[in-house]
Amino acid sequence: MLVNITVENFKSFDKKEELSMISSSKIQENKSHRIKIKQTNLLNNAVIYGENASGKSNLVKSLEFIKTVIMEGLPLESVNDYCRNKDSNKDRESVFELQFTVGDKFYAYGFSVLLSEGRITGEWLYELRPHGSAKLLFEVENAMPTLGSLKLTKDAVNRFTIYAEDFAQQDQNRLFLGVMNHGKDTNKLKGLEFLFEIYDWLCNHIVIITPNTILNSFSYYYQEGSLEKISELLADFDTGISNVAIKKITQEELKQSLPIEVYNNLIEKIKLSTTEFKGGKLTMRSHDTFFAIDFQDIEHPNITTLCLHHGESPFDFSFKEESDGTQRIFDLLDLILSNQEHTVYIIDELERSLHPNLTKHFLELFMETHKNSDTQLLFTTHESSIMDLKLFRRDEFWFIERDHENCSHIYSLAKFKERYDTKLSKAYLEGRYGAIPVLSSIVSIKGE
Repeated sequence: MLVNITVENFKSFDKKEELSMISSSKIQENKSHRIKIKQTNLLNNAVIYGENASGKSNLVKSLEFIKTVIMEGLPLESVNDYCRNKDSNKDRESVFELQFTVGDKFYAYGFSVLLSEGRITGEWLYELRPHGSAKLLFEVENAMPTLGSLKLTKDAVNRFTIYAEDFAQQDQNRLFLGVMNHGKDTNKLKGLEFLFEIYDWLCNHIVIITPNTILNSFSYYYQEGSLEKISELLADFDTGISNVAIKKITQEELKQSLPIEVYNNLIEKIKLSTTEFKGGKLTMRSHDTFFAIDFQDIEHPNITTLCLHHGESPFDFSFKEESDGTQRIFDLLDLILSNQEHTVYIIDELERSLHPNLTKHFLELFMETHKNSDTQLLFTTHESSIMDLKLFRRDEFWFIERDHENCSHIYSLAKFKERYDTKLSKAYLEGRYGAIPVLSSIVSIKGE
């Protein structure tokens, strides 16, 4: 589970800013929104408010950046991503750190970067212990990785030393954690399994959904009995869709559904890797549709898509004919139907294209589906109607606000002493908590 996010000198974040998922012991409502790991209660949700351009999306982008650097290295285009509100920040390190749990262990992983030079300057991993102590697992200083005081076999130490020396000779735009998870002989690194467990959690169990993200894990649409459940959910969201069915299409229809370069690349890969595809099934998604290809017969694959039925209409409807809101619900259903465990879902602009009632209904359904699990949901929003203490705890609400230098600051609603019966949405819109637009004047656009 995610425990803490810290970001410094990145986009609109100047000084160190952090968002914590540790619950407040003073707040007693919605106790089911907490999961206790050892002696720490962690929250399942974080709802992030702020005016336009306050920095909400930049917080999401900082998490995207962390994942990208771990998996692929420092992007070339990030040279100007330091906080450019101050000239001195160009020569100042940007710092990123996540605290999280894997199993019942707490970790802090982070790195520092001199973005203007495209150079990683440091990296560290600690295991966090009770009473505020921490055990160093590894760190990278001056491009050289070193281990903490760990009990390892001689073979594992020798192998680590070889990898560390090789890493020190590389360009300083890759992270050691990422390099160690690409092509290394993990069987010879007994006692260092945490390197691979942590990489897996950071890369595969933090799911980031931006307004332009389309989810591509639609295999459950083709599982036995799943379409009936999906049809029930879509009807429950009042989409007008009464039934979802599988429809067979030709290879030519598939070709017309995809950009030609994507289609050609897909066919080429199938031709070159027939043994890999034979007997398998591939599910894919574009902006307009999603489909599955069954490769039991490589020469004549079975290609299907989903068709939608509306009420008593005798006609089929395609996915691209549905409204933006309905398409958005299809994407969000992935978070309810997916059986991926130990996952943090981070959504930028959750309410996009959704009626307020549907946004609230999705949240209630998501929380009920993942009740008593360690699944977490963090999302940015402008939707004030869900600012309700019956839906969320006070320590689950967060705000991001710009100061006079246009730098972003993060703070929690928990710092405000509000009664349980306070109408939070009204107080927020009145400006009691900040993080709303301040309109200095009304300018006439009509000529005299």
